[in-house]
Amino acid sequence: MIEMYHDGGGFMHPILGMWIIGIAIGIAKIALLLRARIHSGRFIERIRSAIHQGNIDEALSECENTRGPVASIVHAGLSRVRDGVEEVEKGMVNIGSIEMAFLETGMLWLGFIIVVAPLLGFTGTVWGMVEAFEAIELINEISPSVVAGGISKALLTTLFGLVVAMTVQFFHNFATMIIDKLIIDMEEASVVLMDMVKANSAGIIR
Repeated sequence: MIEMYHDGGGFMHPILGMWIIGIAIGIAKIALLLRARIHSGRFIERIRSAIHQGNIDEALSECENTRGPVASIVHAGLSRVRDGVEEVEKGMVNIGSIEMAFLETGMLWLGFIIVVAPLLGFTGTVWGMVEAFEAIELINEISPSVVAGGISKALLTTLFGLVVAMTVQFFHNFATMIIDKLIIDMEEASVVLMDMVKANSAGIIR
């Protein structure tokens, strides 16, 4: 593997750098997203129980002691519950935008590496082919060993670029899957809280 890396030439260095950066970002991103996940069903039930008892402060305390975007959105809504339904909705929308931006942090860089790593590999391959044909021109003879060896080395950068892209794509897809689940939980929590607030304002919570 090390020999193939050295044979690939100078383009292998930025590709390797992108691989290391992509894996580091991917691992850090997934770790943060996994920490942000909670059992939203149980959390909402605790909030519902506190609201049904008319204890908004207890519901707020539950949100403050729970990590993740779901708790943040519910907290934003509950903190404005005494100002009316419209203010509750506005608070959740504002915090939802911030939480969405947080969830997407780092995903742009993963996408950048997925696109650029293969392009660097292709560029390295073209450069290697140019060098291979220059070698043929210097010896003034088309030798199968020279041609095959030159093309083989030239293709190494494409191979490594594709490996980097596939590896980082895995992290990107896994992170996207977690983000999608968190977004669904956030939307569900928002809908449930709005229903509870509307019911409370109508005096029908029991």
